Amino acid sequence: MTRRWLLPLLLLAALVGAWQLAASTGALADLLGLDSYLVPSPAEIASSLWENRSLLAEDGWVTLREIVLGLACAVAVGVAFAVAMHLSTLVRDAAYPLVVASQTVPVVVLAPVLLIWFGYGIAPKLAIVALICFFPITVATLDGLRSVDPAAIKLMRTLDASRAQILRRVEAPAALPSFFSGLRIAVAVAPIGAIFGEWVGSSSGLGHLILTDLGYYNAARMFAAVVVLSAIALAGFALVALAERLVVTWR
Repeated sequence: MTRRWLLPLLLLAALVGAWQLAASTGALADLLGLDSYLVPSPAEIASSLWENRSLLAEDGWVTLREIVLGLACAVAVGVAFAVAMHLSTLVRDAAYPLVVASQTVPVVVLAPVLLIWFGYGIAPKLAIVALICFFPITVATLDGLRSVDPAAIKLMRTLDASRAQILRRVEAPAALPSFFSGLRIAVAVAPIGAIFGEWVGSSSGLGHLILTDLGYYNAARMFAAVVVLSAIALAGFALVALAERLVVTWR
């Protein structure tokens, strides 16, 4: 357990140290052909994090709310679709190609359309996050439901169990590890959807802050916003992993 945490921390420290050295000496700016103020060092980013903590916390809360609510929508719809496709071959044959096709349209194309449909409120951001997260949750949950040992289902049938009882007592528990695998992927990509939604049209949030800082060439605060966004994603991933350990106790 110690090695799992120590090695990544050592690698991160080495990368940050190299970045600090290259940025503070101007070598990184010279390499990229940029002015030094466009290539902030980790120390300058940390200073910006502290100086703008109130603003980052306020915008971070907006983005976090979009991520959580969008994920909740994706889980509800994704699990419902997976169960429906598992129970009905007709539904699976009709819906599964459409589920796959939903991921072939780039988010940058859909975002303006959703903005026109739903306005500048939180709705288009939730729709984008849910659309991105919907696919891994649906596919992983469906694969989990279909991977149940047939002998277990036969045993339940010999005990005169109904279809709903088989789903609740055998298939659903067996699908939980796959569901959490899909959820971990969804949590990792959900911030991307929230940022895209805020870039298209928003007056708050980390995506809006990044766009604003881009206009003023405030690179240090841009990186600080990215750090906060990464922290949100890592915290969400850790919470999902913890929930899996508490729920899937037999794994």
